[in-house]
Amino acid sequence: MKKILLCFALINCIGCSKSESQNNIEESTITNDNLNNSQTSPTTPSCDPCLIWSDEFDLDGAPSEENWFLETVPPNNGSWWNQEDQYYTDRRENSVVEDGVLKIIALREDYENKKYTSARMTTQNLFDFTYGEVHVRAKLPQGQGTWPAIWMLGVDHATLGWPACGEIDIMEHGDKDPGLVSSAVHLPNANGDHYYVRGEQQIENESSEFHVYKVKWSIGLLEFFVDDVRHHQFTTNYDMPFWKPFFLILNVAMGGTWTDNNIDPDFESATMEIDYVRVYQ
Repeated sequence: MKKILLCFALINCIGCSKSESQNNIEESTITNDNLNNSQTSPTTPSCDPCLIWSDEFDLDGAPSEENWFLETVPPNNGSWWNQEDQYYTDRRENSVVEDGVLKIIALREDYENKKYTSARMTTQNLFDFTYGEVHVRAKLPQGQGTWPAIWMLGVDHATLGWPACGEIDIMEHGDKDPGLVSSAVHLPNANGDHYYVRGEQQIENESSEFHVYKVKWSIGLLEFFVDDVRHHQFTTNYDMPFWKPFFLILNVAMGGTWTDNNIDPDFESATMEIDYVRVYQ
């Protein structure tokens, strides 16, 4: 009788052990299925290009110190290049964010042995990038002698100097008729001497309405636009300085060789308003 009971007990134990083992396998299978279901395959970004940096100028006051550095030290024996007539300051009289726009204000005033003041802002050591698109929505200052510019320099400007570092001019205005905006690339030739290639476009209401100034920078090509109308393109190669990071610059100069040193004698003030600066890749 004891033998019969012992056999029965062994059969039950084997059955229970087998059943538990099957349950564990099933639980393990369910867990693995759940893990498999939770894994997602890589997806491409929905944006093309994608916004990687911007300043929307939403906060009134001084321009953001996280985004911009205001240059005030003249690099050329107490002056700026191109025989310009302004002194750049970091005062709110010359650069301020108000009502959702950045204002760079050129003023007629005696200041540090100059007759005009303005502002020059750069992202040097704060933000730079290689290849992509820059979009700047802006109103340009009005008045003969103003020289607004939206442009870029290579990050090795301090070590290589200009033009070896390369220069990309997204927008300049003021050297010819009102409304004639231009874009250019500056670089050295085989001898190290400076040369540039320029394109231009005539627009209307450059000072009373916002326009979007844009550069598309890719491997082998630079393209320049106003309101998505292309007016200039330049083919690049690796012998040129356009394969490395560049930083952004915004400024309004006064006079200089660009304007034939011709400033309206009745000039008092003019403002470049910028709604946003956006960089895409």
